[in-house]
Amino acid sequence: MSANPSRFRHVHDGWDDACAATLDPVGRLVYRSNLLGSDQRITNTGGGNTSAKIMERDPLTGESVEVLWVKGSGGDLRTSTRANFASLDLKKLFTLRSIYLRDPLRGPKSAAEDAMVNLYPHCTFNLNPRASSIDTPLHAFIPYRHVDHMHPNAVIAIAAARNGERLTRAIYGDEVIWTPWQRPGFDLGLTLERICREHPQAHGVILGGHGLINWADDDRECYERTLDLIERAATYIEERDRGAATFGGPKCEALPFDRRRAAFATILPWLRGQISRERRFIATIQDDDATLRFVNSVDAPRLAELGTSCPDHFLRTKIKPLYVDWHPHNETLDDLKRKLSDGLERYRADYTRYYETFRHSDSPPMRDPNPTVVLIPGLGMIAWGKDKSESRVTAEFYTAAIEVMRGAEAIDEYVALPLQEAFDIEYWQLEEAKLRRMPPEKELARQVIAVIGSGSGIGREVALRLADEGAHVVCVDKDEAAASATAQMIIDRHGMGIGVAGSDISACGPAINLAADITDRDSVRRMVQHLLLAYGGLDAVAITAGIFVAPDVEGRIRDDQWALTFAINVTGQYIVADEAAAIWRAQGLPASLVLTTSVNAVVAKKGSLAYDTSKAAANHLVRELAIDLAPLVRVNGVAPATVVQGSSMFPRERVIASLTKYGIPFKPDEPTGALTAKLAQFYADRSLLKRPVTPTDQAEAFFLLLSRRLGQTTGQIITVDGGLHEAFLR
Repeated sequence: MSANPSRFRHVHDGWDDACAATLDPVGRLVYRSNLLGSDQRITNTGGGNTSAKIMERDPLTGESVEVLWVKGSGGDLRTSTRANFASLDLKKLFTLRSIYLRDPLRGPKSAAEDAMVNLYPHCTFNLNPRASSIDTPLHAFIPYRHVDHMHPNAVIAIAAARNGERLTRAIYGDEVIWTPWQRPGFDLGLTLERICREHPQAHGVILGGHGLINWADDDRECYERTLDLIERAATYIEERDRGAATFGGPKCEALPFDRRRAAFATILPWLRGQISRERRFIATIQDDDATLRFVNSVDAPRLAELGTSCPDHFLRTKIKPLYVDWHPHNETLDDLKRKLSDGLERYRADYTRYYETFRHSDSPPMRDPNPTVVLIPGLGMIAWGKDKSESRVTAEFYTAAIEVMRGAEAIDEYVALPLQEAFDIEYWQLEEAKLRRMPPEKELARQVIAVIGSGSGIGREVALRLADEGAHVVCVDKDEAAASATAQMIIDRHGMGIGVAGSDISACGPAINLAADITDRDSVRRMVQHLLLAYGGLDAVAITAGIFVAPDVEGRIRDDQWALTFAINVTGQYIVADEAAAIWRAQGLPASLVLTTSVNAVVAKKGSLAYDTSKAAANHLVRELAIDLAPLVRVNGVAPATVVQGSSMFPRERVIASLTKYGIPFKPDEPTGALTAKLAQFYADRSLLKRPVTPTDQAEAFFLLLSRRLGQTTGQIITVDGGLHEAFLR
């Protein structure tokens, strides 16, 4: 294990000699990277680079070649594998240096600088497909075998302090050298090479406004040096931190937890509608102690206006957040909405002015001018992104920015990058090219869809189908364990995305599970509040919950069974629709609602009086809601035929009863699956297509109605029954 398990207090030393000894050189690089990336105090999600210079055998010549293995473009140190690392012939990289130095117009923002990136593929070793990052030269030209480039909050606090150079000397002496801000790239790599040559005693460099880079010829020594340099910066800050006074003291107190969450649930859908006029966004809320200490402080308005410093931060958080000067204890939520509305208008105007002032003739078009971070005293932070993963990371990065500001204010004075430098990073052509290489968004991307009854059968298949198309799925069922199983299936299939997800519901992934009894309005309201806290809004609802109560042996059904059938199949669907409608009106964004009816709604059958009548009412509920919620919401229905396989409405006892009723031969000890298949085929044989109707067939109809493909359809019922001519409308 680590030689000094208790040496560090501000970072975690996880090195295990026994584990590292089992790995090859590239495996040890991956191991070191994962350890560093797993501690957010060391680097952010997707941030930082590590490298190792390793002797490899050329597959063609058999000669020994020195290869730079370095984290490639994109990816995350915490989760990186060997496939996330680029490999480049170091000798060829040094050839690029001579090409660059021959250009008389070279410089950190020159065309020659950017042109180097297009030459990196020519240096690839062994056909490695991983694209190199713009930080590659920083690692290549440092004359040591192992290099770590991290973005620790404590060190960035020094890099973002007004007197960062003096502080670097005070903390590290001549062991770490200060260099002023310079955009990452080829020229900065040559600067680091020169620093190493001129300061042979140095172990690292603080990159002004950026972060830390350090090196060693042994990988474990490099790892522990990274931890040590961060520890020393964090200790220096801790000894000088003045607690709440570091941010000028508290300006107000946070609202109690329950009131905060209720306020968030009220504000979020309205705010989502305001910022989603161009494209929809997904929210993450954060109201932990550190966030509240900042947003509630005297200095928060000043520091928020300065914006972030580290390029990795403002690429996610924009140049600055929207801070709303709301007084939580003597102003109302209506006051907050008014101030948010005014603030958004000013923010968009400021962002447009920022773009027009600092743009170049070849700058990419202006991006969405809405804020990605909103700070509200008394409540906390709301971060926005194209999906839950991105909004989580945005929150994570602004949390890091808060820590940077805290550290810089504790030891000196926080300063942000000059606006022109910030713009040139945000609208760098290389960053724009990276964005354009991203795969196209899926059809239901940016959508939040609640599937009611998702614990089994049709509901589960609908949830899975929507998630496959990029939707964030809220899996709702009266049986919370069943809903949880469906949500986990989605997460297992699609992952949690990047970023660190916590235990709080706001730190969820592409799916969550919630319990709700749709016959109880209070239960539905609690469910809706939870989904708003998780994602910030709601775009559509699919209701698949239903019940069939079999009559007794005399063919009669009790009054309470009749009432329960209507409570779930009709009233419950109305309650869900009514509560969702309030959210949709607050958002002001087009939405969609799909109810489940049945072909039995138009076919009178013996033995299902309550069920058939309730489904007929559900058919008309679709039409009434389509009128009532127009033009904002499209309302449609899916009318399945009898779906036996995978349906919770067909337990073994009902299957046996149906087989007996229809005179289908079976053995009492046959497996449930075999009995179900017999009954499903019996129903199929009554249809025109002669094939069993499955939950997957129904899910496809739900997807079509919830997508844009049938965007002009409302008030309609799509029948998925294999062709029951008895259900043809007369």
